[in-house]
Amino acid sequence: MDLFGLTLGLPFAPIRGLIRLAELIEEQVELETRSPAGVRRRLEEIEEARRAGLMTEEEEKEAVTRILGQMTAPDGERG
Repeated sequence: MDLFGLTLGLPFAPIRGLIRLAELIEEQVELETRSPAGVRRRLEEIEEARRAGLMTEEEEKEAVTRILGQMTAPDGERG
């Protein structure tokens, strides 16, 4: 990159850094969402909340369905 390009691009370096940080966070979320260990931990947390009376049986079923759906959904179709 020449001096002119560097001079014009330098003010945008923090923005590029922020974008890269967001991409890394997104990758980590993807890993947590689909990893068997992460899914298992979340399911155990739901089970504990149900035992403690913090959620109803219906809420537990909905949460489990949502987690399993996120794990098996194709890329880009999660919400």
